[in-house]
Amino acid sequence: MIPRFQLYLFDIDGTLVDSAADICAAVRQALAEEGIDGLTEPYLRSFIGHHLFDLFREVLPESTLQDHERLLARYRAIYLARRHASTRVYPGVEPMLAALGGLKSTATTKSSETARQVLDLFGLARYFDHVQGTDGFPSKPAPDVILRSLDRLGVRPENCLLVGDAAPDMEAGRRAGVCTCAVTWGYGDRDAMRAHQPGFWISSPAELLS
Repeated sequence: MIPRFQLYLFDIDGTLVDSAADICAAVRQALAEEGIDGLTEPYLRSFIGHHLFDLFREVLPESTLQDHERLLARYRAIYLARRHASTRVYPGVEPMLAALGGLKSTATTKSSETARQVLDLFGLARYFDHVQGTDGFPSKPAPDVILRSLDRLGVRPENCLLVGDAAPDMEAGRRAGVCTCAVTWGYGDRDAMRAHQPGFWISSPAELLS
């Protein structure tokens, strides 16, 4: 049984919404413009939840930080232009958010602006007290995105549960000192998550309420 927490932080991609098709298509187009083709869907999915710079470094080993920033801006433009056409809310997520007590915020590698757009589009924004993305500071597994919500909402780390689907979520949570919950329906590698010893595991959103 998962105890009640004062604050719940949710990753978005792979946790609240199944957005892999839109993310992978946008990444594939951005990299194709750089002459990189033939990247498989499973390979691209393995980077969801990580900063895209990790992918750029791997497929473009001679690229610079300036190249990465340019590619990231191009990816974001393509991603937003798709208008989340292939993205869906995972079954059970909205009823869980509606019934779950406590404060709620996000901890995502998306920018705060993009995160708000996604939550608004799918009718989830009303369930959140704050929306926090990665805005000009280190992304997960660094703890910064978590610490921003804790500070904004005035909650101590031990009173917070981070819910995510990938190893960077679990590592960021550990470094921030919050409790962590790994979900099994997302894109992350379970063995990689297990290495960070999540406090809880769930296989459906409803289990957060039990």
